[in-house]
Amino acid sequence: QVQLVESGGGLVQPGGSLRLSCQASGSIFSINAMAWYRQAPGKERELVAGITNGGTTNYADSVKGRFTISRDNAKNAVYLQMNSLKPEDTAVYYCTASARSLETGWALSRNYWGQGTQVTVSS
Repeated sequence: QVQLVESGGGLVQPGGSLRLSCQASGSIFSINAMAWYRQAPGKERELVAGITNGGTTNYADSVKGRFTISRDNAKNAVYLQMNSLKPEDTAVYYCTASARSLETGWALSRNYWGQGTQVTVSS
């Protein structure tokens, strides 16, 4: 299977910044879209930002102008630069990738998920 490992989470004060990284590994044939989701206590998991293999991006309205998603296809990595953080950004952030792999074969793809990284915004 494909493994996704997130890093970069932590505690930051309101107005601060964090940069999350996600590294994919395993028997990967190709990766299509990659995205970041988050889940706050008592809330549903929501899409924060997504990016296609062609570089097209989309963002949740709540993070537009503050967060930037990017990817490095050569490294099978995706990043989330988070600026002007607010307490309501506090959540576990998850990386996901749609990929073809040794597990799926070339004809199929599936979504793989990382274990999540905690982001806490508090003074």
